[in-house]
Amino acid sequence: MLPMLATLADAPLRDPHLVYERKYDGIRALVTVTPDARGVTVSIASRLGNDKSAQFPEIVQALEVWARGRRQAVVLDGEIVALDGAGQPLGFGRLQPRIHLTGGKDVARLAATQPVALYVFDLLREGDEDLCKLPLAERRQRLEATFAPARQSREGVIRLSRQVAGDGEALMAEAQAAGWEGLVAKDARSLYRPGRRTADWRKLKLVKRQELVVGGWTEPRGSRHRFGALLLGLPTPDGRLRYVGHVGGGFSENALRALGARLDALAQKSCPFETAPPSNDKPHWIRPALVAEVRFSEWTKDGNLRHPVFIGLRDDVVATAIARETAAPAALEELLVRKSATASRPSVAVSRPSTKKRAVAAVPQTVVPAGDDTAAVLDSLAALEERGSGRLTLPSGDVLELGNLKKVLWPELGITKGELLRYYVTIAPLLLPVVRDRPLVMRRFPNGIAHAAFYQHRAPDDLPPGVRAAPVPGDTDVPARLVGGSLTTLLYMAQLAVLSQDPYFSRIQSVATMDFAAIDLDPMDGASFERVLDVARWVRDELEALGVASFPKTSGASGLHVYLPLPSGTSYKAGMLFCQIVGELVAKKHPRDATVERTVNRRDPTTVYVDCLQNIEGKTLACAYSARASVYGGASTPLTWAEVDAGVDPKDFTIRTLPARVRHVGDLWEALRASSGIDLAAALAHVHARHGR
Repeated sequence: MLPMLATLADAPLRDPHLVYERKYDGIRALVTVTPDARGVTVSIASRLGNDKSAQFPEIVQALEVWARGRRQAVVLDGEIVALDGAGQPLGFGRLQPRIHLTGGKDVARLAATQPVALYVFDLLREGDEDLCKLPLAERRQRLEATFAPARQSREGVIRLSRQVAGDGEALMAEAQAAGWEGLVAKDARSLYRPGRRTADWRKLKLVKRQELVVGGWTEPRGSRHRFGALLLGLPTPDGRLRYVGHVGGGFSENALRALGARLDALAQKSCPFETAPPSNDKPHWIRPALVAEVRFSEWTKDGNLRHPVFIGLRDDVVATAIARETAAPAALEELLVRKSATASRPSVAVSRPSTKKRAVAAVPQTVVPAGDDTAAVLDSLAALEERGSGRLTLPSGDVLELGNLKKVLWPELGITKGELLRYYVTIAPLLLPVVRDRPLVMRRFPNGIAHAAFYQHRAPDDLPPGVRAAPVPGDTDVPARLVGGSLTTLLYMAQLAVLSQDPYFSRIQSVATMDFAAIDLDPMDGASFERVLDVARWVRDELEALGVASFPKTSGASGLHVYLPLPSGTSYKAGMLFCQIVGELVAKKHPRDATVERTVNRRDPTTVYVDCLQNIEGKTLACAYSARASVYGGASTPLTWAEVDAGVDPKDFTIRTLPARVRHVGDLWEALRASSGIDLAAALAHVHARHGR
C-alpha cells in the first residue's frame, strides 16, 4: 500500500467539515504491526515502500512493547520526526544523517544523540478489516481507541498527532509563532485513497519548500571541500532537466563529505539539462537520480529559485516524479477529484456543438508516487543501459536477462529499448490492472518501427520464471499465449521488442465472454484528427441518449477508441451487435464524416471508419497506457469527454509525456475497470423506442 498524499491548495481556517493538524517535517511511514504467538513483527515502509525498520530500531521496539497482548494486526500511517532536547519536533534536516545508514552500530550511535518519534495520524487496517473505506472521522475515533491504553501515545516514541476540528485559526497562529512548516487541513468525511494526491487533504504551508533533481555540481572555492553548489532542475517531458537554480548554503562539513561521495558515484560526461546552466565555476554533471529538498523565498518570473537553502536529500521520492508544487484554488483541485470519482457515471445527454479550439488545461501539477521499489528498478535499469545488457532483478525476485538496451526503436526520436523498459516500469501500476489475466498478442519490432514487424501468437517455449503463459480454451492453433498482469511479463515482452500491449477483451478464466466492448474510430488518410473528435462526440451523444456510459482514449496512433463496460457474462456477439447499431446510427446521421463501410476502397478518403469488428473473440486493441509504434512515440491515453469536447492533439500523448500527465489527472481508466457494466437490455429497448429497430 502507498500513502495518501495532500495537495498544495487553499483551505479555509474555519470549516465544520475540516480537521487541522500540524504538518510534520520528517519521513512519511506506513507501519504494519503484527502480533502472533511467537511475538510481534513490525515493519516500517517509506513513501516508496522502502523498508526503514533497521534505521529506526527505537520505533520498532516501542511498537513491539505497545502491541504485546494485542490480538489484531494494524496498519498505521504517520511521520517519523526528529526531536530536540525538550522532545519537540525538529526539521527534516536533523534526520538527514540517519536515513541512508544501514549498519547497526552507526544507527545506534545516532539514535543515542538524535532522538526521534513516530507521530501517528491514521489507522488503515485493523485485523482483517480495511478501514480505508471509512470516513476520516471514524478512522480517527478507531485510532484514538486503539491507543487509549498507551501512556506513551502523547509524549513517548509513539505519539498521536494533535487534531483540531472545525476551527484552525488558533493552531495556525501557534504554527506562525513557533515557525512550523505549516498545517494540513483534512476533510473529516474523506475516505483514504492509497497512492493518490487529492484535495481531501490540503497543505497550508508557511515556508516555501521544493523537491528538485540534482543534475550536477560546481567546483568549490577557497576552503570549501568537495563541491561549491548543487545544480538543480525539474524534469521535462523529454527526460532532461530544466535548470531552476543552484544551492550552496545549508551544508555542514559532514553533509559536504557524504554528499560529495554520492555525487562522484553518479558522475557522467553529458549535461542532463536541456540547456547548460550558467555558472561562475566549473560544472560537473551527474546522472539525475538524487532528489534534494530546499527552502527558498520565492520563484522568480523566469521560474528560478530565489535564496534557496539546502535541507537534505530525499530517498523516499523518485527523481522522475518530481514536479513544481504550485498552490491552486481548492475548487480546481476538488474538480479534479470529483472528475475522477464520477467518471463511471453516465452524463446527461446534452447536444454539444463541435469546437475546433484546442484546450490547454491549467491544472495543478501533482505527484503520483511510484509503486513499490520502482525507484530501485529504474536505477538498476539505468545502470544496465550504460553497459547495454545484463540481469535485472525485480521486486518479486524474478530475474530477467536484458540485452541490446541501446537499440534505437523509434529512430526519429532516439527512443531506445532501454527507454521503453523504463516507461513500462513507471506506468506499470496503471497498466498492469488493465491487462491482468488477459491473453496477449505480440507484435514484435526487432529492428524498430522503421522496419517490418511480425505477429507472434505462441508463447516462447523457454520462458523465464515469473512470465505467465497458458492455453486459451478453444484455441486449437496456439498451444499457449502470454497472459498479462505481472511486471515480469510486461518487461519480458518489451525485451522481445513488443512495443504495445494488445490484450483480449476477455480474461483467460472466461474467454467466451467480454468485459468491455470498443468502438474504434479509424480515420482514412484524408481525414483530420478534428474530424475524429467530431465523430467521437457523436458516438458519445448516441450512447448518452441510450443511458450508456463510455470512456474515450487515444489509440496512440491516429485514431480514438471509445470503450463501453459490459456486465459479466456478455457474449461477444451481443457486444459487437450493440456497437454496430451505434456505429450505424452515427454514420446515417453524419454520412460525410463517418462510415461503417468495411471495404477500404469503397470508403470516402476523408471519412472516419467506425470500426466495430474488433469486438470478435480473439481480436485485440492496444490497451490504455500502452506504447504504440507511431512515429511520434504515442501512448494510448485515457481522456475525459471534456477534453474531447475542447479538442486535443494526439501527438501530445507519448511515452515521454504520459507519466507527467497521470501525475495531473490520476488513473482515468480506473472507472471503466471498476464499473459493473451497462444495462444492454435497457439500452436496446431505448434503441427500439427511438428508432424502431
